[in-house]
Amino acid sequence: MALAAAFAAEPWPQRSVRLIVPIGSGSGPDVAARLYAERLAAEWHRPVVVENRPGAEGLVGVSAFAGMRDDHALLFSPAAPITVYPFIQENLAYDPARDFVPISSATDSFGAIAVPASLKVASLAELLVLARAQPGRLNWASGGGAFPILLAGFAKTAQLDVAQVSYREQNLALQDLAEGRIQYLASSLTALLPLVQSGKIRLLAVTNKTRAPMASGVPTATEAAHPELEFEGLVGFFGGRDMPPALRDRISADIRAVAAEPKLAERLAGAGQIVHAGTAAEFAGAIEDQRARIETITRLIRARQ
Repeated sequence: MALAAAFAAEPWPQRSVRLIVPIGSGSGPDVAARLYAERLAAEWHRPVVVENRPGAEGLVGVSAFAGMRDDHALLFSPAAPITVYPFIQENLAYDPARDFVPISSATDSFGAIAVPASLKVASLAELLVLARAQPGRLNWASGGGAFPILLAGFAKTAQLDVAQVSYREQNLALQDLAEGRIQYLASSLTALLPLVQSGKIRLLAVTNKTRAPMASGVPTATEAAHPELEFEGLVGFFGGRDMPPALRDRISADIRAVAAEPKLAERLAGAGQIVHAGTAAEFAGAIEDQRARIETITRLIRARQ
């Protein structure tokens, strides 16, 4: 009630806005956050300061935001801490259903499945043929978020005898992929593109519903006959649990306004992302759809263990 009264008395924001990004500097979400921050600062006539709080695949920053109770702090994050981590992490330091108010989606990041160029595999179908011809000999790895679940579900559905290799840092997995020490990997397109451009790895499919503009020749997983690998890379803005609906809707409208700027779309495309802003209700619906999909996949994996 106090926040609602303050919002009615004096337009928000009254001071600098902190944009908490639970992933490190230079990552896809960080790039998008800074582009949005620059434009929202002009819209709000107040500084918008990006604060990177990386660690534990986003859990450190997301947990910190949940405890802030600051009406001038917003979270800019992939949806995974809400849609994925409740199914794979125990004892979360936040309540994914109550501690975050979806405000607006911001971008769709692209995920992709890649193999070493030396593997001489050009499609998911060829990868399956190879894996079945060499049971127990192929290894895979992944970035964070939903990628481990997607590839584990893919292996279960296709009944593949393959092994997951875990890495402390994604860069180490990318190096091993490029050198052929692991045979396939799923991660963000942003992380994979430099190795694609250098000719060291090959993309087999993107996990999104649509093809990526920066890799338009690569089919979607569904086009490649593997819809079980489909996953949208939702990234967006969240408020704290006490955010009044009027403020949520005002911020959402401002985000949609700046997202309409052509230069924003152009710069995000260069970072392997596309602009995708919407209403709070649309974002909340997309989050729920993703959560339900992850729940289905995790049940499949556990049922076949």
